[in-house]
Amino acid sequence: MNAATTWLTRNVARLMGSDSKNPDAAEGAPPASKKADAPRSTHERVEATLRRNGEALSPRALRRLLGELQDVVAPRVSEVEGGRRAEAIAKWYADASADERRDLWLLMCEQFTPDAARVRNAQQKYEAAVGTPDAPQAEAQLRRVLTSPRTRLLQRFAAFGQGMRFLVDLRAELLPHLKSDKRLMPLEAELEQLFATWFDVAFLELKRLSWDSPASLIEKLIKYEAVHDIRSWADLKNRLDSDRRCYGFFHPRLPNEPLIFVEVALVTDISESITPLLDESAAPSDIHRATTAIFYSINNTQTGLRGVSFGDSLIKHVVETLNEEFPRLKRYATLSPIPGFRSWFNKNCAAQLELLDDKRRAELGRAVGFEPPQAAHVMAAVDAQALELDAKSPLRQFVKECAARYLGREMVEEKPVDPVARFHLGNGARVERLNWAGDPSSKGMKQSFGMMVNYLYDLKRIDKHRGLLAQGRVPVSSDIDALCRD
Repeated sequence: MNAATTWLTRNVARLMGSDSKNPDAAEGAPPASKKADAPRSTHERVEATLRRNGEALSPRALRRLLGELQDVVAPRVSEVEGGRRAEAIAKWYADASADERRDLWLLMCEQFTPDAARVRNAQQKYEAAVGTPDAPQAEAQLRRVLTSPRTRLLQRFAAFGQGMRFLVDLRAELLPHLKSDKRLMPLEAELEQLFATWFDVAFLELKRLSWDSPASLIEKLIKYEAVHDIRSWADLKNRLDSDRRCYGFFHPRLPNEPLIFVEVALVTDISESITPLLDESAAPSDIHRATTAIFYSINNTQTGLRGVSFGDSLIKHVVETLNEEFPRLKRYATLSPIPGFRSWFNKNCAAQLELLDDKRRAELGRAVGFEPPQAAHVMAAVDAQALELDAKSPLRQFVKECAARYLGREMVEEKPVDPVARFHLGNGARVERLNWAGDPSSKGMKQSFGMMVNYLYDLKRIDKHRGLLAQGRVPVSSDIDALCRD
């Protein structure tokens, strides 16, 4: 099966929903059996007279709302008029209850689907034509019939002034409901696909955010900073000082909202602790001596754009921009949290202890006060002593080795298990160095016993690192590799 066939087959199922595998369901016939307490579809509800318990809108109100949605995409309605009608629905939505909003989502999901019979017919013709001169035409026809009326509906919603903001917020509100209501999946999937196009990096603008930026924009940095909370205006000013840079990606339809932003410190060496970078009283360093750019905070700001990747392009653009301004820069690295390590360590400490030889197990036992040491003893000791342990401590060495294995070996579905590692390694970085007590804050202790990690962006080896990751091997430095003792 070639790539085009795979894409088309996958999207038939995705856009049609789970019932596309059932021929009777595809024709609109009811399933053979149905649980008595199963919620009614919007098709059943608009044909009904009375509302059931748990249904927000009455059948009459649901029919009226469906008619308004259909008017948005009526064939003879212009884009401008369609956008105006969509805006009226968006105003209704702003005052609607959560359950009423769900009814709108369900209407979008169930009433604006591709024509199942046409899709099935086009898919059969395409599969029969693969490898023949008729394949291009058959593929084009299948792509056309896969475009659902829902696509046009969402495009009309994007047409009015605040339409893009409305759709991004709608998806953010919808996402938490997917597990409990699979009927909503087609709408979410279609929004994600549209956003991937509408928010392509070709349409985004990289802007520098500084202390001279509009106050409303600076306030957004405070609101969306999720890695290291901004404690005060003095803290914020420090992050925007002369030896710092902050850049964000902006979309023309969301002009005052950074979609993602990165905070950068210009220094002379790879940073090992976040404390001096966040020190408000520290004097700015001499940027003309800077040889290293440290990305110490990267934040996605729009939950509704989850799954739309900006990070790779953002880092590339920032590196290019910094290179133009500071030709002396030679290294690009991060100072990153390890948010999943403590949880992983709790679950895997006992197994990691089994990897120690007798000598090292005895040394660790003496360090924690119990021989032989058990996982509970190690956890209690590192909790109590983490920030005081010196470099030669057997306990510190053991925990660092575990962290190195967590970052350099642990994979789930062929991807690094740690979310921050997954982001940077996916962008072509490598795991460079572990920093004990790099973040002594309560948040840092809760996440990783205060440890932080540097990911290095070696611009000449980014493609090589991506290739290694595609083979299931995490790119790591020699120091990290040495810590990953098997």
